[in-house]
Amino acid sequence: MKPHETATDSTSQTFLTGAILFANLDYSGLEAYAIKAAIGGAIWMVFKLAGDYISHRLINKKNKPTE
Repeated sequence: MKPHETATDSTSQTFLTGAILFANLDYSGLEAYAIKAAIGGAIWMVFKLAGDYISHRLINKKNKPTE
């Protein structure tokens, strides 16, 4: 039988660090933060799409030949 060996690669060290950090996480504010992040992401997406639409509209108007 082989003796029990411990893993020393970076993946196991990262997993251990993440497990320790998440074990000490305060979950009471996590739900509120997730809601705020989702709302903020939706607002950013609306502004991004509106900016792209206006930008393309102005570029098309600029490149359109006038008669």
